[in-house]
Amino acid sequence: MRPPLAVAGHTDDVLEMVGGSLSAAERERAERFTRKQDRLDFVAAHLLVRHCAAELLGTRACMLTVVQRCDGCGQAHGRPWLAEAPEVSISLAHTSGYVCAVAGLGRVGVDAEHATEGPADERLAALALTPAEATLVGDDNRGLIRQWVRKEALVKRGELTLDRLREADLSALPLDDGLSVTLEWQGRHFLEWTAGTVIASAVTDEPAKLRLIGG
Repeated sequence: MRPPLAVAGHTDDVLEMVGGSLSAAERERAERFTRKQDRLDFVAAHLLVRHCAAELLGTRACMLTVVQRCDGCGQAHGRPWLAEAPEVSISLAHTSGYVCAVAGLGRVGVDAEHATEGPADERLAALALTPAEATLVGDDNRGLIRQWVRKEALVKRGELTLDRLREADLSALPLDDGLSVTLEWQGRHFLEWTAGTVIASAVTDEPAKLRLIGG
C-alpha cells in the first residue's frame, strides 16, 4: 500500500479536472444546500475524496462508493468510508471555494478553513485552546485557525470531540505558514499547507504526500 495521500484544490479547478458522479444519497444532500457555492463545494469534495482514494488504491474513482451513515440517527452523514475498500480510511473537508481529501491506512482526518489577518475570536479561542496554546497564539487569528483545523482533523480521526478540544495540547507545534510542511505530534503526522487565505491540515498515522489540483 502506498503512503497516505492528501489532495486539494480550489472548487472550480476540482470540478473541471476531476470527473465522476455522486451516489443518490450524496446528490440528495447536495440539493439541500441553499447557496450555490456551498453545493458546489460539497460536490467537489465528495468527488475529490473518490479521486484521492482511487489514486492510493491504483483503481478508478468510478469503482468506489463513498458511504456516510450517522450512528445516532441513521442519516447519510458522519464519518465517510469506502464500501469497496473499508480497510482504507478517508476524510474530506470543504470551505468556501476550496476542498481537500485524504486517504490512507489507519486513522486519517483533514480540515481546511479561511483565516484572515487580524484579532483572534475570543470565544473560539476559549472553546479550542489550552492555556499553553492561548499563550502561543496570542491575538493572532491565523494562529488560532491553524490550531482549530488541526483539532478538527483530529475530530475527524475520531480522537476528539468538539466539546473536548482543550484536551489536546498542540502547543509544541509551530504556527508558521508553509507549503507541504510535515510535523509530528505524539505519533501522529500533520501535513499542512496554505492556499491564499485557506489553512489546511491532514493528520495520518504515517507521513502523507500532498498533491494540489490546478497547481
